[in-house]
Amino acid sequence: MSNSVPSGKKFDSVALYKIRKLLSELSNKTGRGTELVTLYLPPKKPVHEAIAALREESGTASNIKSDTTRAHVQDALTKTMQRLRLYKQTPENGLVIFCGAIPGPGGPGNETIELFEVVPNKPVTTYLYRCDDHFHLDPLREMLREENVIGVLALDATEAGLGIVSGDSWDVIDVTSSGVSGKTRKGGQSARRYERLREMELSDYYRRVADHAKKAFLESNHVKGLIVSGPGPTKDTFVKEGYLDYRLQNAIVGTLDSGYAGREGVRETIEKSGKLLENVRVVEEKKLVQKFLSEVNSDSGLAIYGITDILAALKKAAVDTVLVNDDTDMLDLKATCQKCGQVREKFIYRSSIVIEKQNLLSTPCPNCGSLEMETKETDIVDYLADASIDSGANVEVISSKTEDGAMLKNFGGVAALLRYRA
Repeated sequence: MSNSVPSGKKFDSVALYKIRKLLSELSNKTGRGTELVTLYLPPKKPVHEAIAALREESGTASNIKSDTTRAHVQDALTKTMQRLRLYKQTPENGLVIFCGAIPGPGGPGNETIELFEVVPNKPVTTYLYRCDDHFHLDPLREMLREENVIGVLALDATEAGLGIVSGDSWDVIDVTSSGVSGKTRKGGQSARRYERLREMELSDYYRRVADHAKKAFLESNHVKGLIVSGPGPTKDTFVKEGYLDYRLQNAIVGTLDSGYAGREGVRETIEKSGKLLENVRVVEEKKLVQKFLSEVNSDSGLAIYGITDILAALKKAAVDTVLVNDDTDMLDLKATCQKCGQVREKFIYRSSIVIEKQNLLSTPCPNCGSLEMETKETDIVDYLADASIDSGANVEVISSKTEDGAMLKNFGGVAALLRYRA
């Protein structure tokens, strides 16, 4: 069998990285009262209707007894309506806005109205407005759920491993042993009787594997495709004799020969399933990292690493693709002199931001000597995405959870494939 896994829309790793980062940030934000506004607009919802609905909610909010809460809710609604007026029509996938009074340091009275806007990666399905003490994030989390989930079943007569390939990661979720006797005769039993007993044990093992597969691939993960692998004929017998649930049987996209079963068999199968998994993100990432490793190990290879060299190559339009780990804890820190506009910039790690920011603020401007500085920090992925626009370079965010992602991390978590040697 050699069907291909269903393909989806082009994976925008930077956009999804930003949404995940925002979700992580917003999940830690709470209001002092029911002062946080959540708004989900489906693609076909007219913007003017949404604004009219919010205007009505603002009128209703005038009945809130607490002066502070009333002011915060109305300010959040006003800011949300102002943002909506920037749109002539709702974006193709809809729009999500979170806005409200976020508590600052120092207790009540230090709240600031903040607005966070998301154009999601999938269409918003229903209109939702909520005013609460927290942002309603579950619908957005659900939109990030990977749909193209593939199951891997690697088995032989001794053990079976069940794995899941989902988006930019894979995992072994179950391993079961067979308990089936070996093929050698024991205890003086006749060869035929011993063989019958072994066949019964194998049949019972196959049923147990099928039950594990049903629970793992249908009840827990809802896979869209299944790859069955293993050494020898065991996998073929298992598939042909119909032990699997009919839904999994119909979902099989390929059977592969592998040297191992169990946990190692799952790993090997993913390694060998390039064509079957060509539309799955983890395989795309593997190809990118392996290409980088091949190029960087060649004397004339078109690969570099290190933020300074990459930025220099971007300015020369020599970069084809930038690779950056999703957990690269790097920031661009800028200090702008408020008197003369002189800008100082350095790349730092998030863990040292307090010290680095203080150093910039306490060091006089080299141009005019002023200590009046304004600082701004930018996540490295956002910085590289902006820096790549003019040259048309791609930016790919690579998961650090995979072996290939871990290899990229050994190069500092930021690397690039070049169009030509700059």
